Amino acid sequence: MAEKKSLSQRFMDLTGKLRMIFGPAQKSGVDHPMTEANQELLKQREAEASQWETVKRPDGSTYIVPKKL
Repeated sequence: MAEKKSLSQRFMDLTGKLRMIFGPAQKSGVDHPMTEANQELLKQREAEASQWETVKRPDGSTYIVPKKL
């Protein structure tokens, strides 16, 4: 008698069958240059992040506080 498949095995079988119908997930390469809009957004996010510093507590948890200028 064959062993009963687990829920995760049955799910993977189902997604494998659906992949035959719908095809693989779409993905884009990471080797293309950034757009100007993304470069500006990155600069903005880096400027926002530079205002904070991370403090680590003795128990290992972390939090952020404004940087002292």
